[in-house]
Amino acid sequence: MKFLASIFCALLFLTSCNSGSNQEAKLADTKQATIDSMKVVLAKQAAIDSMNGVMAKREEEAALREEELKAQNEEKNRQIVASNNVAAPVAAKKKGWNHTAKGAVVGAGTGAVTGAIINKKRGEGALIGSLIGAGVGAGTGAIVDNSKKKKNKGN
Repeated sequence: MKFLASIFCALLFLTSCNSGSNQEAKLADTKQATIDSMKVVLAKQAAIDSMNGVMAKREEEAALREEELKAQNEEKNRQIVASNNVAAPVAAKKKGWNHTAKGAVVGAGTGAVTGAIINKKRGEGALIGSLIGAGVGAGTGAIVDNSKKKKNKGN
């Protein structure tokens, strides 16, 4: 019985010692895997930081080039103005239609279409409608022109 108990103790001792070394090896492997993954993450972050630095540098260079171009253009403009002693002719502003004319044209068109639809004799209806529409449109445009004149005189 003593022999059997000593074999059991020896077996227990050998098993417990062996499992401890396995656990330490697993723990060391886990630590190494963690360290390796951290190194990969740090390498990726370093690449990202590097690219961000490059992009910031490019943007800065582009801004400097843009400022240089603006300065060159301003210098050219100053030289052109200095070399021209004669004032440049100012382009005359094109005078557009007044509201009276616009109203007459729009009214004539609208009246012609409406007159042609309403009257059975299309041509006669269009002629009468365009005359009436032109009169009403011109009157409305004249009122708008008059109110704009008053507003401009007040300013």
